[in-house]
Amino acid sequence: MIGLGKWVCNVDSMFYRGEVFFTISDNNGQYAFEGSIPDMETPDIDFISVTEDGNTLSAVARTDLLPGKDIEASLTFETDDTFTGLVKIPFIGKIKLKDGRRAP
Repeated sequence: MIGLGKWVCNVDSMFYRGEVFFTISDNNGQYAFEGSIPDMETPDIDFISVTEDGNTLSAVARTDLLPGKDIEASLTFETDDTFTGLVKIPFIGKIKLKDGRRAP
């Protein structure tokens, strides 16, 4: 499994500017994600699928805020301590995950 651990990245979108924190863990051979945004309540997100291809994780997720719509995310781990990413959210668009790094 790739990318296990605690991570942080910067987001600069029309809805939020700042750091996003998340943890990738191993749940009996399946990827598990848990995320947080400081000073912001985040909706529950259910991950439908997570695939690993080389050093990239691709995920499809859903939330009750967007019924029947898929959220797509891709994280490419450039080293053991850095990543780049992109999240596609229906009605919002593409959000780049910048300066991805292991969280302290």
